[in-house]
Amino acid sequence: MARKQRERVGPGGAGVGYQGEPGAFSEEAVLLVFPGARAEPTRTFREIFEAVEAGRLDFGVVPLENSQGGSIADTYDLLANGAVTIVGEVVVRVDHALLGVPGARVQDVRRVLSHPQALTQCDEFLAGLGVEVIPMYDTAGAAKHVAEDGRPDQAAVAAERAAGVYGLEVLARRIQTHPDNRTRFAVIARAGDAETASGAPAVPARPLGKPDKTTIVFGTPHVPGALVRCLSIFAFRGLNLAKIESRPLGDRPWEYRFYLDVEAGADDEPLREALGELARVATDLRVLGSYPRWRGVP
Repeated sequence: MARKQRERVGPGGAGVGYQGEPGAFSEEAVLLVFPGARAEPTRTFREIFEAVEAGRLDFGVVPLENSQGGSIADTYDLLANGAVTIVGEVVVRVDHALLGVPGARVQDVRRVLSHPQALTQCDEFLAGLGVEVIPMYDTAGAAKHVAEDGRPDQAAVAAERAAGVYGLEVLARRIQTHPDNRTRFAVIARAGDAETASGAPAVPARPLGKPDKTTIVFGTPHVPGALVRCLSIFAFRGLNLAKIESRPLGDRPWEYRFYLDVEAGADDEPLREALGELARVATDLRVLGSYPRWRGVP
C-alpha cells in the first residue's frame, strides 16, 4: 500500500466511510486497510458512495460478497451507477457472537437482533434457541440497541469486539453455521483521470499498490451466444476470471449487466487487448477499478 495514501487518511484527513455503527465488521475492514485512519460510520451504502463522489470522504469500504451469503446486490448496483473506482480490496474473517446485557443467560434469550445477512449466517444456532429474530440495519447497531434497551431476554448477533464498545457480555462465540465465514470488501475512491488504452475504456486511477486484479461491468446484445463470445475473449488469452456476477438493468426487464473480476492488472498487455476486443462486441463496457488483490490475514 502506498505510504502517501495512508498518510492522507490519517486523523487530519477527510476519513474513510463504512456502513454501520462502531464495532461493525465493516469498521474492522477499514482499520485493516488503513491502520490509524479516522473511520466514519454511515447509515447506508448510498451515503458512502455519495460522500466519496463529493469529496467529503477520501475513501469508502463497502462489502462485495460473503463466503456464505453471497453477493451484496446493493453494492454492485451502486458501483455500476456511481462515479467511483475500486482501488483495493480486503477480506475480513466474520466470527459472529451472541451478545447480551451483563447478567443475561443464553437460556433466557427470547429475541435476537442483527443484520439479515448475519441472522442467515447463524440460522442453525438461532433455530436451536427457538428465538424470535429481528432484522436490523447493522450488526453493531443491533448490539447498541440491546445495550440501550437493557433487557436480559434480548440479544444481538455481532462481532465480539462490539461487546466491548457497548458494555455487553459474550453469551456464545463463533455461532455462524459455517466456521470459515469471510466477507470481501472493496475500497472505493473518487474516480480520477486515466489514459485510455487503444480501443479500450479508461482505467480509473489511484490504486493502493500494484494492480493485479481488475473489475469490469458490461452489457451484451440480446442475441444467442453473446455472453459466451464475450467470455471467450478472456479464455483465449489465458486470463482467469475470479468472479462473474449478473444484475438486472431495472429499466429493461429480463436484461442484465455482467460484472467480471479478472486476475490481471488493467495495464497488463493480455488484459489491455481483451478490453479492446470486448469494447467492440459488448455494450456499456466500463472498468470499475484495477487494484491489488488482498493477500493479508485472515
